[in-house]
Amino acid sequence: MAVETIFLGGGCFWCLEAVYQRIKGVALVQSGYMGGQMARPDYASVCEKKTGHAEVVRVDFDSSQVTCGDLLEVFFTIHDPTTPNRQGNDVGPQYRSIIFTTSDAQSDLVRSRIAHFTQTRHWDAPIVTELLQVSADQWQGKTAEVQETFWPAEEYHRDYFRRNPTQGYCLFVVNPKVIKAESSFTALMR
Repeated sequence: MAVETIFLGGGCFWCLEAVYQRIKGVALVQSGYMGGQMARPDYASVCEKKTGHAEVVRVDFDSSQVTCGDLLEVFFTIHDPTTPNRQGNDVGPQYRSIIFTTSDAQSDLVRSRIAHFTQTRHWDAPIVTELLQVSADQWQGKTAEVQETFWPAEEYHRDYFRRNPTQGYCLFVVNPKVIKAESSFTALMR
């Protein structure tokens, strides 16, 4: 088993978590925060839009079962990478489109996918997805680089859609993204 990690931010982490938990070969999906200037951010401070963090999901996957390319196809299908600091009605820097890769190969793949979508004019506006590469020491907080550290979200955010399927946001925002992913990527679903 060849486990890789990638961090994806494309709006509210509840949406991404719910989708990636359904994909074969994904071993772990964990909501959290990355890309900001403050150590140990919490949801309230991130929502105040002063920390610079994005809501992201950590995705650990078995690359022998699902490719990074597959995960990126899902990512670029379930969110709009052309809207800076927003996804639908969710507005703020915490909802920006951002990817933290953990290898040169992942970074090259992201650049390739963005170039493909740009060439094919998949969207009417330019892609604004940020790309940063981080080492294991950086995202695990073993260096002083706070921006690259992954900070797990509070317990009540974990498994949010599974635990709250009838909550309004889940019904009207998360569920449509799950349905879109399941119908667009049936071969990838568990």
